[in-house]
Amino acid sequence: MPAERHQINYLAATAIVVGSIIGSGIFMKPATMAAQLQSPIWLTLVWMVGGVFSLAGALVFAEIGAMFPSTGGLYVYYRRMFGDFFGFLYGWAGFTVLNTASVAAIAFVCAQYLNYFLRLPGLPPETAGSVALHIPFLGTLYPLQNAGVKLLAVSLVLGLTLLNYLSLKAGSLLQVLSTVLKIVVVALLVFGIFFSGKGDLQNFVTGTPAPGTLFSGFIAALTGAFMAYDGWINVTFVAGEMKDPQRNIPRSLFTGVVICMFVYLLVNQAYLYVLPVDVMAGSPLVAADAIAVALGATGSSIVAALIVICTIGAINGNTMAVCRVTYAMGKDGLFFHWAGREHPRYLTPGNALWLHGIWGSLLVISGSFDMLADMFTFIAWVAYLFGALGLFLLRFRMPEHPRPYKAWGYPVLPALFVCFAGFYVVSTVWNDVTGYVSGRTPVINSLLGLAITALGAPVYGYFIWKKKRYLRL
Repeated sequence: MPAERHQINYLAATAIVVGSIIGSGIFMKPATMAAQLQSPIWLTLVWMVGGVFSLAGALVFAEIGAMFPSTGGLYVYYRRMFGDFFGFLYGWAGFTVLNTASVAAIAFVCAQYLNYFLRLPGLPPETAGSVALHIPFLGTLYPLQNAGVKLLAVSLVLGLTLLNYLSLKAGSLLQVLSTVLKIVVVALLVFGIFFSGKGDLQNFVTGTPAPGTLFSGFIAALTGAFMAYDGWINVTFVAGEMKDPQRNIPRSLFTGVVICMFVYLLVNQAYLYVLPVDVMAGSPLVAADAIAVALGATGSSIVAALIVICTIGAINGNTMAVCRVTYAMGKDGLFFHWAGREHPRYLTPGNALWLHGIWGSLLVISGSFDMLADMFTFIAWVAYLFGALGLFLLRFRMPEHPRPYKAWGYPVLPALFVCFAGFYVVSTVWNDVTGYVSGRTPVINSLLGLAITALGAPVYGYFIWKKKRYLRL
């Protein structure tokens, strides 16, 4: 790749990590997590556990990313470790669930907070509920609910797709600026709450989980924490466009995840300082309510503006990075060939960008924030589980391959990560199924994600047939 295309340096790479992680999760999920755990101590613990294992995963994938510093991320790694089929299956999951659903979920939250200022019209409840898409054994979707918010979210997805289509440098610059501003505004949020003096230190210890619900509540809350931490893998998708990727991939992953752990723990403690855990549990816009207690009537407007800034940065970071998987698949003949073409003038993967933008917009219309967030978080951790197993496979198959960075604590830390990821995946499926059977949730999010991923098997067969047919001509 020509030198002028290597435009992403260490600062920009770290900005991609931080910008892709800090988005909607920390401003939406704490309320749901508080309701699931009912304890400030356990709530803090789940944020710590989520951060530690996300960092462990980042350190594992830093070794693989430094070994294969080419555009495509996990898709490239899966092909090297497990072959074309599993590489395609990850790429398919990335396109249909992982990457597009994450962008859709973040855009949904951004639009909800923009709605605070714009007051978008919506359909009457009876009209919104009149159109339902029932998926046998998996649940029911309501595409007309929150119609005004969804249309604004679609506009955000397509607008940032256009920006990244026109210029990689512009998207990278926006990511650096929005990430710096994001850290600044989160710091203002934290200090504004703590220095208000309107909280109560007892909120940090008052609250007890309901007997018999701690395990299921912890697993469900962990999904929320993992959703908030997810996005760190995105920097590996643009490795082929990065300056000195063997050095900057591990550095940016470690720095970015540690920054986000620190920020999330601070923000969570700020919430608890002014909102008892039972009040937090009943507050879907927990950040707005927390800062309203600290700063008064103007607090809701301030926090809504801050969240809009944070989520725009997260949408941009995900949009810029994740389409590179589909782009790489197109170049390899495992997807539509036109998806692997660069724009001749802008030198961006334009076709892949628009493909992701359009599909992400359809996901916005079809789903809700919680459904999209839980679905892509589950599939992400299935991918991380097998990717971490692949690290052991690479050590066995390619012992002489250059490794500019080696996973810290190998083999113990990667093995612990594999065990934990496997436990989390199995527990989440169990939790989702029991929640659906008991009527607590309308959709089995984890199995819906797996079903969409499984559809990739016949699609792979089609592209292999097409590729062989082309070679015979």
